[in-house]
Amino acid sequence: MKKIKNHPIFLIVAMLLLGVSCKNNDTTKENKVADSIVKYRTLSQEFKNYWYSGEAEITSYTLQQARYGEIREGHAVLIYVTEDFLPEKQVKSDTQSPENISVLKLNATKNFNTGIYPYSIMQSTFYPLSTVEHAIKISSSVQEWCGQTYTQLNNRDGFEINSHSYFQGEADQNTQLEKVLLENELWTQLRINPKQLPTGDLQIIPSFEFISLKHFELRPYNANATLTTTSYTIEYPELDRVLIINFNEEFPFEILSWSESFKSGPEKLTTKATKLETIKSPYWSKNSNKDGVLRDSLKLK
Repeated sequence: MKKIKNHPIFLIVAMLLLGVSCKNNDTTKENKVADSIVKYRTLSQEFKNYWYSGEAEITSYTLQQARYGEIREGHAVLIYVTEDFLPEKQVKSDTQSPENISVLKLNATKNFNTGIYPYSIMQSTFYPLSTVEHAIKISSSVQEWCGQTYTQLNNRDGFEINSHSYFQGEADQNTQLEKVLLENELWTQLRINPKQLPTGDLQIIPSFEFISLKHFELRPYNANATLTTTSYTIEYPELDRVLIINFNEEFPFEILSWSESFKSGPEKLTTKATKLETIKSPYWSKNSNKDGVLRDSLKLK
């Protein structure tokens, strides 16, 4: 054995193996360092002038919502606004603080009736503006006369997801997922720069609204995304679902309409939303009876 260990060939092989081992360790370390590197975003002055004006952008849409195998008439509203956010607690900050970060928040609402009873849906996305990363937080709620469901994602070491539902099979759940693209966050990313939207074969967690209404598992699904100068399309082969978002190619890249095709009841139907009006307003201070006229300007009943 001593002769073998001292043989020149044995020593060369041992040195090569040691080198490979060290290289693999170095590569692992490099990957961990790369994952921890923060990528900072540069915002244009045009963006700052529009989004840091102390007002929210509110856009109303006519809605044709597929539900229970029929198309339902209603309204959708997209409310975009920047606000100070506490990254650790992951809530809106009430005071000025060095700990605050700036986020672009989207509150997306839908209201429609199914026969005698109404549906009210709201999804909230909190998307960081100073850094390039996933949404910090997403929440979604669906209310109708049978009951309600609520889902919340917090972006920490991974995606921490808590969900609650009146359906027996869903009830109260806590889930951990690895970080992947979120359909909800793409609606905010588009407003910053649609040219940077991800394309090709991807893994995407579908919108929380869709998952809740269809009672599907909340997880990543295979998808293919394509981008033109005025539209963004996501196809989910496994879900037989196609989402198309149409937008203005000029800043601030307003969302003009969208469609969502999926199986509803025995056949495939298409949900459609088409822009009505857009206003800029500090809506949080417009809460007196006389401010109801602003709903008229949005053509909301």
